Amino acid sequence: MLAILRKINTKNLTSFLIASAIYSLFVYWCGNYWLLFGILILSDAFLFGFVPWKSWKGKRPGGKPRLVPELIEAVLIAVILAFLLRLFLLEAFVIPTSSMEKTINIGDYIFVNKLKYGPRMPMTLFSMPFTHNTLPFSSRPSYKTWKELRYKRLPGYSKIHNYDIVVFNFPEGDTVLPDLPDKNETYYTLVRKLGSDSLLKHQKILVRPVDKKENYIKRCMGIPGDTLRILHGTVYINGYKEIVPEKVQYNYFLLPASGNLGYDLLDSLDISWYDVNYNEYNAIFEVPLTEKSLVSLQKSGRIKGFRKHESVDPAFSQQQVFPFDRNYLWTEDNMGPLVVPKKNMTLPINRDNLPLYARIISVYEKNSLEIKEQDIYINGEKATSYTFRMDYFFMMGDNRHNSNDSRFWGFVPEDHIIGKAWFVWLSLDKTRTGKKQIRWNKMFKIIK
Repeated sequence: MLAILRKINTKNLTSFLIASAIYSLFVYWCGNYWLLFGILILSDAFLFGFVPWKSWKGKRPGGKPRLVPELIEAVLIAVILAFLLRLFLLEAFVIPTSSMEKTINIGDYIFVNKLKYGPRMPMTLFSMPFTHNTLPFSSRPSYKTWKELRYKRLPGYSKIHNYDIVVFNFPEGDTVLPDLPDKNETYYTLVRKLGSDSLLKHQKILVRPVDKKENYIKRCMGIPGDTLRILHGTVYINGYKEIVPEKVQYNYFLLPASGNLGYDLLDSLDISWYDVNYNEYNAIFEVPLTEKSLVSLQKSGRIKGFRKHESVDPAFSQQQVFPFDRNYLWTEDNMGPLVVPKKNMTLPINRDNLPLYARIISVYEKNSLEIKEQDIYINGEKATSYTFRMDYFFMMGDNRHNSNDSRFWGFVPEDHIIGKAWFVWLSLDKTRTGKKQIRWNKMFKIIK
């Protein structure tokens, strides 16, 4: 024992104390105090050396280190650091759709800050590291649902605020039809269109856990406790008109002066061709435009006239627009008022407002919900009010008429939140080739 104590020097002791302090702060942050047993491992690694931690590496004759074990050690350390970085601090995402143009473009590679709202701990225990919901180069699931953990989020340094751009798991993505050609058509949308799920019984149906649903990115317009309303495309939060983000777009119908708008004009206005529609029968283009782009088009003299996009026909809103009820003939541009639920908030529940909160009660918060005659029963008991167990958010895309968001599927629960969109580190225009593919003016930009 004395021989072991003699090996302890000031350098080793200092390293142990620093490592233990950092590790103890990490354990306190996680709230899992049983992890403090890890200090015993640190003490052996830095001070005592009872366990020969590096004996597996061995050495060649002459005391020279072996290349392969050294390489394996370096790779393992890199993988562990990358895993911890991805889990607790930052994760990289690529933008696949135009719902946030021009704030964020298709082909933008972004970093998401998980630390701001607090890292969400994994809920699916058995999953292939560094994958989301499918294996690389395959459509097979990258996870097994043998064991699912309860939702837990570590403390962050900020809450979600109005107008934050947030990455989250798609709430309606729990049940999907992976073999359908149109991946944007959800299982629930098809059931509403068909009137039942009987025609879908022969389709492959995949049920995903919360953290393996598809990743979405939108702007948070309603935070817990807000009362939100949309009138003629303008959002009102608690009675106040929204602070319209500079790059918000709406769709317009344009009649060109010469029969064609031209690629050069649309490119100069940075308009994505993914969202440009052309009606060959009346030669009218439907184009997403910011207010600044619309003014530029008017000044260019290349359009005869324009008209703003019309909302979803109220006759079809029961199928397409939240809350999918004949008593709520809302459209994407005219809806509300509706209260965004807050944790521990109690709201009266009746047959009139139940469509707004039924999915929260039955799916997200896992209660049994029944309607018997005119009465509502939650977990077998008659209910006239409900107290919410989580915070919820109302999300919208900046490309207002080309965004699949809360107007079409409802609220986002707090356990679906991944993090805040933070930084664009690479931007590629996939409609171009060569050097023109890189959008230099959009790289290395903080997302606002």
